[in-house]
Amino acid sequence: MRKVVLAILFVIASATFCQSQHFNQQRLDSLFDMIENNDRGMGNISLFKNGKEIYRRSYGYANLETKAKNNAGTRFRIGSISKTFTAVIIMKLIENKQLSLDTKLSTFYPQLESADKITIQQLLQHRSGIFNLTNAEDYASGWHKNTFSKKDLLDKIASRKNIFEADTKVSYSNSNYILLSFIAEDIAKKDFSTLLNEYIITPIGLTNTFLGKKIDTNKNEAVSYNKLKAKNWVLEVETDMSIPLGAGAIVSTPHDLNTFFYALMNGKLLTEASVQQMKTFRDNVGLGLFPVAFFNRQGVGHSGGIDGFISFAAYDPAEKVNIAITSNAVQFSFDSIITGVLSIYFNQYYKLPVLTKALEPSIEELNQYIGTYASSNFPLKITISLKENTLMAQATGQSSFPLECYEKDKFKFDAAGLKLLFNPSENKMTLQQGGREFVLTKE
Repeated sequence: MRKVVLAILFVIASATFCQSQHFNQQRLDSLFDMIENNDRGMGNISLFKNGKEIYRRSYGYANLETKAKNNAGTRFRIGSISKTFTAVIIMKLIENKQLSLDTKLSTFYPQLESADKITIQQLLQHRSGIFNLTNAEDYASGWHKNTFSKKDLLDKIASRKNIFEADTKVSYSNSNYILLSFIAEDIAKKDFSTLLNEYIITPIGLTNTFLGKKIDTNKNEAVSYNKLKAKNWVLEVETDMSIPLGAGAIVSTPHDLNTFFYALMNGKLLTEASVQQMKTFRDNVGLGLFPVAFFNRQGVGHSGGIDGFISFAAYDPAEKVNIAITSNAVQFSFDSIITGVLSIYFNQYYKLPVLTKALEPSIEELNQYIGTYASSNFPLKITISLKENTLMAQATGQSSFPLECYEKDKFKFDAAGLKLLFNPSENKMTLQQGGREFVLTKE
């Protein structure tokens, strides 16, 4: 589940590998001190080596209102990392001969468009062509807060036309994993929470992982925040967890995530053949997994984003190293955090970022940027608006996010590594993210 324009780091620049037995823990602490002391984020991180935790850090608050700080046991919504758990459940059903990768969607939901052509594997690998219901224009504006039944969600999915013919392309869609959750429930005749416990949580002894409901801060669950003004964190609205289910409704901790990925990749949950199928990539997409570059080697992992939560978990099989980060508030490039952690751990050159104070343009200056920008080369329209004297950006079907001015006509959203450069005289806006650049024109 994603609600911001987020380019999670799945390719880190290649470099000569040089790891010592002992990493610079003090330097890693300095990175998170910098984030915490400058009020740029809140969350937890855990590093594993050979299945054992070698570093953990909590920073910021789980709940600003009660002044409850994040700690090692704080539970976070992990968003789309839930998909890896769901993929494991599906693979277990396949191992139990209750399903196959070639089983057609029509076996379960013949009412869906092209269901007789879409396979379980295509759902797992985002090749079904089914419209991503969280991209619906009205999703971020309200209905994500409502409770939905299985029938409601199936009707929502059925109401939208497929965006391409099955297996001709890849396009990330939460609808795929919502359907996989329902299919698992139908086959096992058990609810998804029970399957999660039986197939994953109990076998490997996870203690802080479960299918989320409404956030309960009395159970050490974090709430999430976004910044609408330079100095103030604003509580994020909660997505109703009846919607994402296996696509994004799981709650966990970095320690549990590392335990899960280590167990998965070392034969504790599935057979070696099943794991190999999961990490066989096509167009850089596996079955509930994505490739993650650990400098000059390839690992596997997944990222997640829901409400104000952002998360990342990955495993390097060559070095048996796990990294997991869960955040409930981010105003600093999440990609940069991941790059920093891996660079410091693997003793690569890394310079701690220098944080500068944001500029404060006048209302007259901000008004000249307002409008909707589009380009034939960019899939989404970007609407720029003003809220409480803060410039806001919103991509089609996604929630709005605040922009910070760092130079005249130049704004950024550090949480997504995004920059927007305005040229008011030409009614143009340049979007920069992940090394790519797009020029959009005001409509």
